[in-house]
Amino acid sequence: MTDVTSDATATRPRRSPLHARHTALGAKFAPFGGWEMPLEYAGGGVLREHAAVREAVGVFDVSHLGKARVTGPGAADLVDACLSNDLRRIGPGRAQYTLCCDDATGGVVDDVIAYLHDDRHVFLVPNAANTAEVVRRLRAAAPESVTVTDEHEAYAVLAVQGPRSAALLDALGLPTDHDYMSFSTATLDGVELTVCRTGYTGELGYELVVPAADAVAVWDALHAAGAPFDLRACGLAARDTLRTEMGYALHGQDLTPEITPVQARVGWAVGWDKPAFWGRDALRAEKAAGPRRTLRGLVAVDRAIPRPGMTVHVGDTVVGTVTSGTFSPTRRQGIALALLDTAADLADGDSVEIDVRGRRARMTVTRPPFVQPSVR
Repeated sequence: MTDVTSDATATRPRRSPLHARHTALGAKFAPFGGWEMPLEYAGGGVLREHAAVREAVGVFDVSHLGKARVTGPGAADLVDACLSNDLRRIGPGRAQYTLCCDDATGGVVDDVIAYLHDDRHVFLVPNAANTAEVVRRLRAAAPESVTVTDEHEAYAVLAVQGPRSAALLDALGLPTDHDYMSFSTATLDGVELTVCRTGYTGELGYELVVPAADAVAVWDALHAAGAPFDLRACGLAARDTLRTEMGYALHGQDLTPEITPVQARVGWAVGWDKPAFWGRDALRAEKAAGPRRTLRGLVAVDRAIPRPGMTVHVGDTVVGTVTSGTFSPTRRQGIALALLDTAADLADGDSVEIDVRGRRARMTVTRPPFVQPSVR
């Protein structure tokens, strides 16, 4: 007999443990990787939320991000042998940006932050829609000594970002003096959490990994202490404009199973000399031959806002496609990331055009970031 209730529940978007808090703030919601998450808030909007992160401090609920744990003898060795970056470059208490690539093609299945606790314990933060697939692939490769656990809904993640983020966390007694891409455990009003100096905005910032059951208490504590620091709740629309200004790749747009790290210019996240990782042979061959297309930046000359999927032209020739595009609140002009054909031989400063619903708009090829990052 078919369980209709279970089928309906399976198709319903997941919700953050902070959903009620977002509703109270007048959030506008949108789907993100199977989750219903705040896009922006009443009384603020994208421009104000973006400015809060560039000028003061904003807090994002990014609990839709995946969480997985790899434990047991050989846990770190498994992650290192499967994911692209060289985990040996970092030590315990450090985090690393890395990629889960397809072994045959080198395309990016997902990009992941790996928290290295020790040789027997690695915590992973994949993207929401890809968590189950990353876990499946790691489980299939794991020896009997290693356990890979999907903990997607067990934790919430709060991103506290902006030049006043450290001052806010200091006021709550949380650690802030650790290096970029490092983490430490701490306690806030009896809640044990992880504080990592990471983010997706280009500003000084921290990400708090909190047990889902304690997410409301931590959110409330941040907001209770936040007034002197001009704290503002920020939605995922502002997170997207902030990351695009930095030229940070977004999986599903700038990184996909059809777009490799070489094409996306994230080869710095590949341990090229490692003896093994998924996609190693395909990526080394592509790097040696040179990619047929590469991810470049575009800045609008005309009044136009580029959007994903728009074609890029030189004269009558299509030379690429926009993968991410938006209006930059900081620069007050359109900016984009685009995959451009290597054969077009375009250099920074060259002019191209994008097709905006049948109208051509001029853009200049440039190298991201579009706004100078302050994170160190």
